[in-house]
Amino acid sequence: MAEHDTLASQERPPYLPEQITKAPAPGSPSYPIVQPNPTLREHVRAKAENRPGVYRMFGPGNELLYVGKSVHVRTRVLSYFRADKGEKAWELIHETARIEWDYIPNEFFSLIQEMKLIQDLQPRFNVRHKRKRIYSFVKVTAEAAPRVLPVTRVTDDGSTYYGPFPRVKAIAQIARELSQVLGLRDCPATTPVFFSDQLEMFDGGRAPRCIRADVGTCLAPCAGRPSAEEYMRSVTLARRFLEGRAEKPLAQLRQQMDAASARMDFEYAATLRDRIDRLTEFRDQLVAFRGKVENLSFLYRVPGFGGDDRLYLIRRGRIRREMSLPKTRRARGRVARAIDDVYGESETGPAALTAQEAAEILMVARWFRLNPKERKRTVKPEVWLKEKDPRGAAPLR
Repeated sequence: MAEHDTLASQERPPYLPEQITKAPAPGSPSYPIVQPNPTLREHVRAKAENRPGVYRMFGPGNELLYVGKSVHVRTRVLSYFRADKGEKAWELIHETARIEWDYIPNEFFSLIQEMKLIQDLQPRFNVRHKRKRIYSFVKVTAEAAPRVLPVTRVTDDGSTYYGPFPRVKAIAQIARELSQVLGLRDCPATTPVFFSDQLEMFDGGRAPRCIRADVGTCLAPCAGRPSAEEYMRSVTLARRFLEGRAEKPLAQLRQQMDAASARMDFEYAATLRDRIDRLTEFRDQLVAFRGKVENLSFLYRVPGFGGDDRLYLIRRGRIRREMSLPKTRRARGRVARAIDDVYGESETGPAALTAQEAAEILMVARWFRLNPKERKRTVKPEVWLKEKDPRGAAPLR
């Protein structure tokens, strides 16, 4: 395991500044209102530096009021003292009794740390990142007759998960339509399933448990109609569709739409056309998202303030390790070992993904989308291992 370097040098005020309070107005919150404290302002002027970092503002009762980030911490924090009455910054600084900050060498990791702190600590004045966003996944269950389901959390249950996606309601509709197109069941997990190639003790068959069997949108394993092989063919098609590798479900819908038009059932044809459009859009989103995530696996070299250059080992959009950018052969050896740890281990997939990790993936993807030139600072692990060290020695393993 490679050494894990700390990112931030902390500057923590050793005192709680003098509080100047006044009685709250009728109907206002019960906590005391702190007037802008000149002692606090002078402390920031004297101690804070114009470096990238994350800052935290606390109320008189040690309540965390706000978390922010800036590439110039000193200038940003001092701007709160110049806010006009009625502005959010004015209200915030009037309640602030203490300010702390952590220096972080670069803006990239400041963004990540700000998001994590807000989600973990839920400061009262923060809006962005405060609510832990609900992400949706499409789940293909590991059952005798698998189902395609929309879920908002993942568990280690042997199922396959696709995602995350931010639109929960839309994903629920897509999963339902994909099941209908391919004839997959969407009944409760407790519903008994039987296949036509199973040995039956009694003659007479079984009655379907819902109307989907009668309207032809379910293969009806509850009634023993499909063989196990036939049902699993549809499950395989669903998996391939979710992986962006199958057009058959869309082709089936187009055939149904053409047949509806031929018999002049234009209303049903329009319904099928809308379904085709939604499934096509979803397929394209899946392919695009998967490509973006798989493409976010590299070492990212970032120049830092005062020469504190950093190296981030990113795999599938998540920062798995951060280290000082190596400048010696010994340091490169530590990076080589970290590469083995991070990129050599088997990928557990979405089943190990928390909501915060999903948010991190989307944030890292957004960073490189908004800053495409930063891609030039990335290098694939195998390329890094082949590079020579700064003294021109042979590549390290």
